[in-house]
Amino acid sequence: MIRAAVAAIVLGAASNCGGSNAGAPPGGTNDCTFTNPLGAGQDPWVVRRGDAYYFAESHDNAIWIHKTGWLTTITNGAVKVWAAPATGWNQTNIWAPELHYIDGRWYIYYAGGSSGPPFITQHAGVLQAATDDPQGAYTDLGMLYTGDDIANHANPIWSIDLTVHRVNGQLYAVWSGWEQNASTDRTPQHLYIATMSDPHTISSNRVKISSPTEAWERGTELDLQEGPEFLEHAGQVFIIYSTRESWLPDYRLGQLRLTNGADPMNAVSWVKTGPVFAGTGDVYGVGHASFTTSPDSTEDWIVYHTKTTPSPGWDRVIRAQKFTWNADGSPNFGVPAPASQRLAMPSGQCTP
Repeated sequence: MIRAAVAAIVLGAASNCGGSNAGAPPGGTNDCTFTNPLGAGQDPWVVRRGDAYYFAESHDNAIWIHKTGWLTTITNGAVKVWAAPATGWNQTNIWAPELHYIDGRWYIYYAGGSSGPPFITQHAGVLQAATDDPQGAYTDLGMLYTGDDIANHANPIWSIDLTVHRVNGQLYAVWSGWEQNASTDRTPQHLYIATMSDPHTISSNRVKISSPTEAWERGTELDLQEGPEFLEHAGQVFIIYSTRESWLPDYRLGQLRLTNGADPMNAVSWVKTGPVFAGTGDVYGVGHASFTTSPDSTEDWIVYHTKTTPSPGWDRVIRAQKFTWNADGSPNFGVPAPASQRLAMPSGQCTP
């Protein structure tokens, strides 16, 4: 995928609320509503732990973690937790960090490269927190192997947007990658999965579980699938991913559903549906989502980015909205709310 070096600085949402929760915007009309977008940025990742929401972002060749008590606001106190080294495989193009709490430790998964554009050296890496503080120091544990020779770790293949999740006790990594390394970044991207023996070690050869083959996935300039994220509900496991070109207005979300009881490492175990979330005449380039819950845990929320205009490019903003579930257990994301629409604050965040 081709990306511009856009700083993902997330600012406060336009909000009205009379509550007293930490991080509340001053003033307001006590109607407990907000409007999208929340602020400038891309590839949003949010994770809730206790009463806090943590947002991970990359800019200035570094990774930053925000902490806030509100889902719809980000404080100005972002902390830079890691900076790319001056040399090496991950010295530049730090993209799409994800913060995960696994087995009592915080980990950050990200993509980095040694050159570009063209962005042909991207690979997945992992950082481990030194303490229980996600805004503290991190140790670089190196590149994750995303190739076809796990025994020798030979010829790692281009990879970005790696995420992790446990299914039936087994930890898996899923990412967007190329079939083979290439000399151009206009190379089709597919979704791959592998087992992990621990949060920083891939333990199997990759398996391709999805390719951009459907009409609603096929781009005008490049066919791709990227930004995969696990979503689990009522015993069902989904992967929600982005497809079509990220720099064009038809970027949208697709879905893979894991057949109940099936092996995640078998491509036929995943059933594709889509698009499950797409732009409108007012909202362009819907993609790269993450998922969380309201402060009182009664609502499910999607956090995603969109383009600011339909013109080609990576000028993007971050949005959030509540979603529900269909009768068959799959997520119902609805349609992206325009900037003119006031939305109710997440449940438990604000009291009128």
